[in-house]
Amino acid sequence: QVQLAESGGGWVKSGGSLRLSCSASVSLDSYQIAWFRQAPGQAREVVACISGTDGNTEYGDFMSGRFFISRGNAKNTVDLQMNSLKPEDTAVYYCAVRPFRVWGYAWKLPYEYHYWGQGTQVTISS
Repeated sequence: QVQLAESGGGWVKSGGSLRLSCSASVSLDSYQIAWFRQAPGQAREVVACISGTDGNTEYGDFMSGRFFISRGNAKNTVDLQMNSLKPEDTAVYYCAVRPFRVWGYAWKLPYEYHYWGQGTQVTISS
């Protein structure tokens, strides 16, 4: 069982930045770790994913350039740096992990992930 906890959410004005952190109860070296987000009435969508084995990253459609996923200083943390935030980025942000797999397309799919955090609210005002 892997327990995840997100932190760092909050309220910022459009154009601002936030850094989210995901802390796990285990080392993440053998997992793929993803950030998803879900806005009210919208489907959950992938923001970014990182491999705990080699640090390779992938980004969801339209996510790269403003969002950056990285391993934290500790082996059990993953961060999401979000820059130039827009009101449409408002959502609950979740981290999720699954045992490492080849990348393919599955990393984008919420149901592929075994463990989820409770989420952290990010609100961007115009």
